[in-house]
Amino acid sequence: MIAILDYDAGNLRSVEKALGFLGEESLITRDRHEVAKADKLILPGVGAFGPAMQQLKKYEIDKMLQEAAAEGKPLLGICLGLQLLFDGSEENPGAEGLHLLSGSILKIPDKEGLKIPHIGWNSLTLSHNGRLFSGIAPQTYVYFVHSYYLKAKDEEIVMASTEYGTHIHASVESGNIFACQFHPEKSSTAGLRILSNFARIQGGNG
Repeated sequence: MIAILDYDAGNLRSVEKALGFLGEESLITRDRHEVAKADKLILPGVGAFGPAMQQLKKYEIDKMLQEAAAEGKPLLGICLGLQLLFDGSEENPGAEGLHLLSGSILKIPDKEGLKIPHIGWNSLTLSHNGRLFSGIAPQTYVYFVHSYYLKAKDEEIVMASTEYGTHIHASVESGNIFACQFHPEKSSTAGLRILSNFARIQGGNG
């Protein structure tokens, strides 16, 4: 069972629908007992960093995520869900993230000819043999919707990157914590393969 965490930040049904298409059992929930019983967690999200962190704390999902990470339960952050796993964001200075991974969330710089937010398909440069990208060809296109981007502290956790006015860390993997700035659930066949790869990952710290 994959728990899709509900903190009123949207984008839940499209993730649930994609998992259902793959034949994976999932549940949209914020119930602590259901989250504890789940084999894996997905933290989706669209919106602003600060208000989203307030919602995570309101429902104590921040604590559930910390506990899951400590247990080695596979966790996938998507879009805003990726950003929340890190320390903080230029979007809302002073709002602390989950600190599960180290890095900064920065505003995509203004550049002539590039629209912000970045909405559309970009190709991925793959590195470090990320488990999410098994069977994914180099330079595969995926779908992005964002105005802020990740600069991870440790380049070794970066499994995929892209270029949009700057160098963007598009996907990371550290232990059993995974995250994508792009939307796999909206990225056609490649995105479904990424979600399928996540569904096959085994939990635990061993």
